[in-house]
Amino acid sequence: MYPTVAEVLALPVVRQGGPHVVAGADGLDGRVRWVHVAEITEIAPLLKGGELVLTTGVALPDDDDTLARYVDDLAAVGVAGLVVELVRHWHERLPHALAAAADKHRLPLITLSRETRYVTITEAVNGLIVDAQVDELRAAAQVHETFTELTVAGAQPHVVLREVARLTGHAVVLETLAHDVLAYDACGTDPRDLLSDWHRRSRGVRTGDRTGYDTRTGWLVTVVGARGRDWGRLVVVCGERPPHRHVVVAERAASALAVHRLVDGAAESLERQAHRDVLAQLLAGPATPTPGPGQVAPTTPLSELVARAEALHVPLTGRRLLAVAIRPRLTGDSGATASAGSLLPDLAEATALATRRARVPALVAGVDGTSVHALLALSPQADADAVLRRLGREVRQTRPSATLVLGVGSAVDTPAEAGRSLVEAGHVAAAALHRDRCPPRGYHRLDDLRLFGLLHLLAEDDRLHTFARRELGPLLDKDAATGSRLVEALRRFCEHGGNKSAAAAASHTSRTAYYQQLARIEQTLEVSLDDPESIVSLHVALLITDVLALSGDNDHPSE
Repeated sequence: MYPTVAEVLALPVVRQGGPHVVAGADGLDGRVRWVHVAEITEIAPLLKGGELVLTTGVALPDDDDTLARYVDDLAAVGVAGLVVELVRHWHERLPHALAAAADKHRLPLITLSRETRYVTITEAVNGLIVDAQVDELRAAAQVHETFTELTVAGAQPHVVLREVARLTGHAVVLETLAHDVLAYDACGTDPRDLLSDWHRRSRGVRTGDRTGYDTRTGWLVTVVGARGRDWGRLVVVCGERPPHRHVVVAERAASALAVHRLVDGAAESLERQAHRDVLAQLLAGPATPTPGPGQVAPTTPLSELVARAEALHVPLTGRRLLAVAIRPRLTGDSGATASAGSLLPDLAEATALATRRARVPALVAGVDGTSVHALLALSPQADADAVLRRLGREVRQTRPSATLVLGVGSAVDTPAEAGRSLVEAGHVAAAALHRDRCPPRGYHRLDDLRLFGLLHLLAEDDRLHTFARRELGPLLDKDAATGSRLVEALRRFCEHGGNKSAAAAASHTSRTAYYQQLARIEQTLEVSLDDPESIVSLHVALLITDVLALSGDNDHPSE
């Protein structure tokens, strides 16, 4: 990196001249690209910017207007500073007009009180500059090597951004062309500050070229895309104008991200990945700050998740949050899991498109490998039922070949409760998957599933296992030992509300044979099937075995 004006003044060859900063001290951190000795006032057109101009002052005029114009011209081309020797022309102090003009432009104006060989200053400073340029070249080569390795390895975007933050020491953000934040690395800063009001801030930054620096915001911005199809921007939050190697870092990172998207084009989109990360954290985070038994503590503070969602154009505060889980109904063959995996990315994109058409902000992604979750951020005045009906219609129209089940959670008012709605929606969809009928509105709620839905929510509670085993254990053991089908006979009896004749007909068994089965059930379980409470308890136990079988629990009582 080029030396600053302050660093040049600290060099021994400069200190020997007795340097004194007369004006423009605010600009001492400016970088010196080259040192130029000039005595004439019309030197500005010959400069490129970043030069430290050295002069004895012998050819400089004494009138105020010409001196002010001289400094104005130097500042206009962006020189780093002006050094004047107080030996030949001026001896004690510089003219006020010269200092005032330098202060106006924040241009460092330095005097040397002793005669100084400018060639020694030029050699020393230009030596530093050449060394800095060599370092820049070496750093650029290292950057190229680093990002080539990342590209070949197919590094994920968050890995690429982490490397950008490490190499530049600045926060970095990957956004869509619509200014939704896909990924970021805060580089040790507060992510909430980084992402705050992102859309408004980002929309105001236009650099013109594919890579450019915005002086107003301190952002280094480069466009991400390939083959004429740009899809995002990489933003390095620099603060001050970045050195060339940081520009190289940004451009190589953008290339790595573009190649990753080309190679991994069939995989989940970056936008869905960003949504999934937030949804997964909301699912993991309990509604209370302290996680309960078996819950995973969130790794990201809730306030940061809210900021991330806001940066994705999904406000989570001041909204009614409503979770939807969409599951494809698949056959139970060995390829079901693979079929779900191949269907979910398209289903997630179809769901996201449906929410956009409904003009409802939503986080949409596949989270668990079996379903697509959507967290709708409804305005307080929105008609939730109308939104859900439209969402169901549009998703089903997009995927007409798939039978889809929509489960809806309870509406909540705060982001801290969003996880509860997401979990509930997932349970409702999983339970509804095994129900033959769908409500006319096209989606299921927990109250549609009634007792079966409640048991599905409680499936991980060991007390359910214990209850079912206690109620049905002897009957399950008898069926396993003798090959009898008493459990199925009991199921028909409970499903028909204790009507023995209807249950016998449903079992395709004569009433005499069926009554004998019921008698054996009573004898085995030591209960009376004329007792309403016994019938209810046994029916609940049977539903529990169904729920546990559907959830894949290896310890369920039917074994």
